Amino acid sequence: MLYQFHELQHALSTPIRIQAKVTKFIFQNPLNPWSNTQFGRTISANAEMIERLTRRFTRPDFGLDKTIIGGKTIEVEEDIIAEKPFCSLLNFKRKTKRNDPKVLIVAPMSGHYATLLRGTVESLLPHHDVYITDWEDARQVPMSEGSFNLDDYITYLREFMSLLGSETHVIAVCQPAPPVLAAVSLMASENDPNQPLTMTLMGGPIDTRVSKTEVTELAETRPLKWFENSVLYNVPIFYEGANRRVYPGFLQLSGFMSMNLDTHIGSHMDFYKHLIEGDGESSDKHKKFYNEYLSVMDIPAEFYLQTIVEIFQKHSLPKGSMKWRDPHSDKLIDVRPQDIKHTALLTVEGELDDISARGQTAAAHELCHSLAQNKHFHHFQLGCGHYGIFNGGKWRTQIMPRIRHFIREFDKDKSPIPAMDLKSVPDLAPDKFDPDKHGVVAMRKWVKEHQPENHKDTKIKNLVPPVKKPKKPKKTVTAKLVNSPKSKIDSAKT
Repeated sequence: MLYQFHELQHALSTPIRIQAKVTKFIFQNPLNPWSNTQFGRTISANAEMIERLTRRFTRPDFGLDKTIIGGKTIEVEEDIIAEKPFCSLLNFKRKTKRNDPKVLIVAPMSGHYATLLRGTVESLLPHHDVYITDWEDARQVPMSEGSFNLDDYITYLREFMSLLGSETHVIAVCQPAPPVLAAVSLMASENDPNQPLTMTLMGGPIDTRVSKTEVTELAETRPLKWFENSVLYNVPIFYEGANRRVYPGFLQLSGFMSMNLDTHIGSHMDFYKHLIEGDGESSDKHKKFYNEYLSVMDIPAEFYLQTIVEIFQKHSLPKGSMKWRDPHSDKLIDVRPQDIKHTALLTVEGELDDISARGQTAAAHELCHSLAQNKHFHHFQLGCGHYGIFNGGKWRTQIMPRIRHFIREFDKDKSPIPAMDLKSVPDLAPDKFDPDKHGVVAMRKWVKEHQPENHKDTKIKNLVPPVKKPKKPKKTVTAKLVNSPKSKIDSAKT
């Protein structure tokens, strides 16, 4: 009933919201003599605060219709490459003859729309041919389309990578890190010719046992039944996905806000002051950020519960027990990161990340122990929180240049970074992965020294079993390349 009550509350607030919008319009009208007075700005500020507090922020647009390459403005057009019930594959097609590396950004299905990565796409666009997964709001997907779980998520990723071909570089931001690693592992086990050239995992929960956060503790300490009873609800009948079981976006948003409640309250108080002072630039920055941040989507219950179990409770991927159900044969197939030998790996972590803390993402290197050492890279960004890994100044000047360098180094053409790109964004190479510095043992030591007070009693010894490297075969066996079955993508457009 909580979902229905939320909808009723929104409906009942409509008259207040309309009145606030009218008041704001009147007191912001330049023809109104009170508009430039402190009294007028105060009335307008109160009206705007009420209007925003009662508004529902809808799905935003990317709005990336141009980019700058070599000092010239280049038009960009969004093109839907493939459409699936729960996701579309978008390409930001640049009207230029440049043949840049092909990059697939896997956006998180964790409450926010893919547009949360607008800054990520914007920074990559001048240097790459960018694609992104645009996940659908589960309440808009009819029940006739069936369910959607973590296995389906991995299947989608495999199909998208197969569609884009063998020259693809994949970037996973936050939540998609484990399913991306799983998808690439499955492709490697099958010797799929469409394995991506590189895989960049950014702030993702590969192994949540390495370090603890509020997110991991909640997932680990609560039984699955608690999640089923506390956060899952049926979509109301007036949506296309009526009666679908989901984790509602408004509940996820309340969880996001509660993690840094003081920061959000302070930000809104500053916004209110800026409105009264007539500081349009500062208030516009606030609105730009929160218009995006407050836009949330529902998540399918099956996907949410399976992620809780496999990633946060069983730790199936780092323990080597994760399995993927093949939708065509219904067989369970082992997920084996140790089979990855083709795809170079870069992990990115932030010092102040309170969602996927230090060491959780770098654990991927321990799992991909068959990958040549010269294909392992890691970047640890000082003074950077979770959001800053993929947005903001540190992303643009410290992280993106390293990802660009990494991608170019392993691109099929191995072409150097164009001089015009280096002029606008100087080159920075990522560090080689050093097990003594970035490995699980080093991470355990760092976590023990830096873990917050409420986590001091956490047992971090022997959390991750030692890596068992495969024995070298006595005889040399030449493996035959096995072509994987062609991907079945609905309404694929080339």
